[in-house]
Amino acid sequence: MTLILACLLAPAAEIPAGAHLLLRLINTVNTATTKTGDFVYMTTASPVSVNGAILIPVGTHVQGVVAHARRSARVSGRAELAIRIETFTLNSGKVLRFSPELSSVDSGGSAQKAVGKENTVQQGSDVGRDASRVAILAGSGASVGGMADRSWSGAGIGAGIGAGVGAATALLTRGKEVELRSGSTLDVVFSRPVPVE
Repeated sequence: MTLILACLLAPAAEIPAGAHLLLRLINTVNTATTKTGDFVYMTTASPVSVNGAILIPVGTHVQGVVAHARRSARVSGRAELAIRIETFTLNSGKVLRFSPELSSVDSGGSAQKAVGKENTVQQGSDVGRDASRVAILAGSGASVGGMADRSWSGAGIGAGIGAGVGAATALLTRGKEVELRSGSTLDVVFSRPVPVE
């Protein structure tokens, strides 16, 4: 009787607000091919423990869904990918439904990062890449123009043509896509306490 009463009065296990959890992607997700509604599969790469008890162990299966996917544009607009985490399936088969918020993302050497509160990953700006492309083509055009005309005016004309080609190329080329590769990690945080029964 005492044991039953103790079980009934014991507080339910709860993941506290502010707890972080590291997730590892199983499938690759890329804004060039992914569309809204596609599934994203992950496993936990770190546990969630409270008072010495592990509530969510490493290796827990996690399923999410792509809530929003936008390819990068040719002129303006960065690629964006939003993932809504929906279920955690414990090794016992028990399914937990809650959706933590994305805190940070493994950038994989790119400029992509987590932005806002909508679990969105956004690709960084391509301004530096476009400027270097224009500069390289302008320099190449100047050297070709200077050699062909053997004058500074030929070099200037060549530089102008090269810069024009570089600018046109930058405008006609899509920016980088958001790509979360298999094995990359997402850090999520629980914005409110979540009971785990």
